[in-house]
Amino acid sequence: MPRGALIVLEGLDRSGKSTQVDRLVARLNAEGYRARLHKFPDRTTAIGQMIDAYLRSTAELDDHAIHLLFSANRWECHSAIEKDLADGITVVADRYAFSGIAFSAAKGLDFTYCLSPDTGLPLPDVTLYLTLSPETAAQRSAYGAERYENVDTQTAVRAQFAKVAEEVARWHGDGRWVEVSAEGSVEEVERDIWGAVKGVMVRVGDEPVGRLWE
Repeated sequence: MPRGALIVLEGLDRSGKSTQVDRLVARLNAEGYRARLHKFPDRTTAIGQMIDAYLRSTAELDDHAIHLLFSANRWECHSAIEKDLADGITVVADRYAFSGIAFSAAKGLDFTYCLSPDTGLPLPDVTLYLTLSPETAAQRSAYGAERYENVDTQTAVRAQFAKVAEEVARWHGDGRWVEVSAEGSVEEVERDIWGAVKGVMVRVGDEPVGRLWE
């Protein structure tokens, strides 16, 4: 049985990821694939609850500590993700290690340090990066509800995402990081995402799951 694919959606806050991951999971299931959504941080776990308090600014943590907690949250979920992939279930992730790197590096942490804790996690078969200017994102509903939702931070994060894209290409080759404009309508963005995903679903087949930064 072909394994499932690991598909990640990344982007600035309010770039439309949550809407698009829901639509992508529904589309995959409608097309005959089995697909499941996984959101990061996973706020249902003990570590995830600590992260949630930090993001809502009801708790304070050192920048290094919160970076490691985000990574630990991914590690506590990796076995379930790998089981799904082995069982032929495609996992669509709303954020992944790349967000952790970009947001922490934007705060001034060493870029190489930010990569290290996630080494060995399952490698996404494709990461779809939704491109949107921080200024446009700031006009969307509920902007500013969490700690990092301000234009200055988002501008710095966007610069770090560009560095992450370079690292993905350097470590894992071309084709695993795909930019998708989030400036259009919901339907237009969904169409472009599906255009990128169709080829991935054909390609994955019996390929083993890769490892991040290895």
